[in-house]
Amino acid sequence: MLFELALADAVTDDCTFNSIPLYGEVEVVESFADIRVQVVTSFPDLKVKQVTSFPDDCGKWEFVESFPDFTIEFVDSFPDIKIEYVLSFPGLP
Repeated sequence: MLFELALADAVTDDCTFNSIPLYGEVEVVESFADIRVQVVTSFPDLKVKQVTSFPDDCGKWEFVESFPDFTIEFVDSFPDIKIEYVLSFPGLP
């Protein structure tokens, strides 16, 4: 049962989490985020590349301070998704 719950909340094949596309303009907040994110170095749910323009593909995030497409909160435990920062080939692992 718990395993099924974890699978239901994972990143989907169309690069979304709870119907939120995982690319675009992202704002980091301290609370009430759309997605709780843990940064890992292995076994991520999503590989993220930080970009400064055109965040229009899976895993490309442009960090902004206002008018984001979605918000994230960095956490050390109990994340919604785990990400790994990469320099190339962002997206699903």
